[in-house]
Amino acid sequence: MRYLHHQTADRRDMLASIGRSSIDELFSDIPKAVTDAFRPLGLPARSEQEIVAEVTSLAASNAATEKSCFVGGGIYDHYIPSLVNHMLLRTEFYTAYTPYQPEISQGTLTAMFEFQTLVCELTGMDVANASLYDGATAVAEAALMAERIRPKGKVAVARSLFANVRRVLDTYCWASEIEVVELPYLPSGQCDLSNTPPDASAVILQSPNAFGVIEDLSGVKERVGDALLIVAAHPISLGILAPPGEFDVDIVVGEGQSLGLPMSYGGPLLGLFAAKREYLRQMPGRVSGQTIDADGHGGFTMAAQTREQHIRRERATSNICTNSALCALAATVYLATVGGNGFRRLAELNTEKAHYLADRITSIDGYALAFSGSFFNEFVVRVPGDACALHQKLLDEGIQTEPPEPLRTHGLENALRIAVTEKRTQSELDRFVEVLETSGGAR
Repeated sequence: MRYLHHQTADRRDMLASIGRSSIDELFSDIPKAVTDAFRPLGLPARSEQEIVAEVTSLAASNAATEKSCFVGGGIYDHYIPSLVNHMLLRTEFYTAYTPYQPEISQGTLTAMFEFQTLVCELTGMDVANASLYDGATAVAEAALMAERIRPKGKVAVARSLFANVRRVLDTYCWASEIEVVELPYLPSGQCDLSNTPPDASAVILQSPNAFGVIEDLSGVKERVGDALLIVAAHPISLGILAPPGEFDVDIVVGEGQSLGLPMSYGGPLLGLFAAKREYLRQMPGRVSGQTIDADGHGGFTMAAQTREQHIRRERATSNICTNSALCALAATVYLATVGGNGFRRLAELNTEKAHYLADRITSIDGYALAFSGSFFNEFVVRVPGDACALHQKLLDEGIQTEPPEPLRTHGLENALRIAVTEKRTQSELDRFVEVLETSGGAR
């Protein structure tokens, strides 16, 4: 029913009922600069063959060769085993949606249960869910969950959160009338907790953070007092770092894209969400649980589904309702394929290659790490001259880095954020250094 086409008279009647004369007037609050940026392609009304030829011609204007990707900021260029896509393309998975009826949804529920188990093993937490959109909404949902548990109307957030994550968090908190207090960062790049407000419902840290710096979680829980401690973790880093659960963290969230999902221009993504057992009923989304049927056979069913679709709307913990189980399945297959030892080696390769490149870059006159703290596979380097010009120079040479603008929101000028994954070869790393050495600071 939701896809029925509305006739002209239907649209006119609906607009009249809300006091609008046209679709353009309905959306008139959207700034013109935004609407002008999304113009239709203007494809000619011709045959399919002619349209394909036209689109192919447009596509030919794209870069002909693949660039070396050093882009980070939360989404990373990791290798994805072919087995992952093979499993996702099985019809019993990609045609499945919401497992309302466990009798016919055992495959989906089993995959969700395995995913939750792996997330708990990675994070060191008690329970995990399986249906959040991405890491940014996971952070925001964690803040709302903390406010339900410790209603204070205020959360303290490290300034070193990724800028896009912070924007989503600010939007959620604004709508929920929760004050966001920003915590500055130290010269090491780690969060300065010295002025944490005593009346905050939660303290939110990211590790590794927006500078790639690893936060020292030891003793933090004791320092934040009654507030819940929320940590946004990079899942690959947990291959070599102690899991947040070992530091008495209350809620662990993260972006799961690195676990078998392509970069794909920024989506679809996967939100990771795990917490202490005592907070299960306050978790957003849904949880698959193991049970026994009437005949004594093992099976799976929805153990918790505190969403607006399943219970009275006023009791729902979240309005997120789209099932992200296909992305969760990708992460599950990825982790099972890589295995425990492989996952650790993967994290080691990311670290070794990132530190190799950082050492080479900082040996060039005028280049220096922006922070003294330890980092995983991403780091910020201060550059001589104009960072925007250097970014363009690298791009022209086939090396893709993140533009410097996001770092400016953190107060960093003339700096680049560089991410290195296991996919980057020795020749690509050396080529990066060679371009910097010949750029003259891109003044």
